[in-house]
Amino acid sequence: MKRSIAITSALVLALSSLLFVAEASARAGGGGSGGSRGSRSYSAPRSPSQVSPSRPTAPASPAAPSAMPQRSGWGGMGGMLGGRLVGGLIGSLLFGGMGGGLGGLGGGIGLMEIVLIGGLIAFAIYWMRRRQAAGAMGTPAYAGGYGASGSSSGGWQPSGRSAYSGGGSSSAPVAALDAPAELSDLDRGLGHIRQMDAQFDPAAFGESATDMFFKIQAAWTNRDMGRVTDLLTPEMRGVLQAQCDKLRTERRINRLENIAVRQAAVTEGWQEKGQDFVTVYFLASLVDYTTDESGAQVLDGSRTEPVKFEEYWTFARPVGPNPWKLSAIQQAA
Repeated sequence: MKRSIAITSALVLALSSLLFVAEASARAGGGGSGGSRGSRSYSAPRSPSQVSPSRPTAPASPAAPSAMPQRSGWGGMGGMLGGRLVGGLIGSLLFGGMGGGLGGLGGGIGLMEIVLIGGLIAFAIYWMRRRQAAGAMGTPAYAGGYGASGSSSGGWQPSGRSAYSGGGSSSAPVAALDAPAELSDLDRGLGHIRQMDAQFDPAAFGESATDMFFKIQAAWTNRDMGRVTDLLTPEMRGVLQAQCDKLRTERRINRLENIAVRQAAVTEGWQEKGQDFVTVYFLASLVDYTTDESGAQVLDGSRTEPVKFEEYWTFARPVGPNPWKLSAIQQAA
């Protein structure tokens, strides 16, 4: 049993070393993953398709009042004048005619007066019923306008609110505003970074990260990461330099030419333990091949066929406007 375990372990180590050699001949980082992303070191970076920055939401316009019949502003005054007019006419006809009859000994109300009185009474009853029916409906005046209402104000109402009248209690509903969209993980993280560095701009950082990308690839080809020490965390410098030393020991040179970065997008940003972290997604193509030290013999890759690849580079710095350094490289899943 112990012998089987020992053999299996030896095979695993042998395969691991072969894989390491194969990866060590492909661009900075050997085409593998390494370095530290803080607490996210063992989680896959967010891809551009997973990033959906929240957009500020404008307050919604106040809800418009529902279209309802408008009560005339002359409702109260018209009712009072109409009642007095009808009463005056009836009194004039009744008492005027009776007075004339008493004074003239034989005069009285004629047929024409009776017809007029009956018509006025019928009109008055119809008019009063119609007015009562309109009042029972509680018809509101249009918001922002002038109109009669059951309240004593009866004046201007602020736009966006409705003045209600009638027997019930008055109320003015306020239009609810749309709640802002919840911040994405990226927006939340960038907000934390900007608290100590208000000038931080993801688009500008993508350009700076691209410049660092080119410089680090050039140092990789020269097998000397000492040229870009200021761009690497101590851990990442140790990882890359160890791979460069291996290439030098094997008398191999990994040559990178015609590098073209097609996309450099910030997909993650966060803070932890006094550090800022930002992850940049790179979509790039290059001519990647390995030769002997003389450059005459191609040991791996092609001098003419470009290869496309996707990688995530994570940069870190102490919180605040400090220089960024590469802390990890991860391959796209």
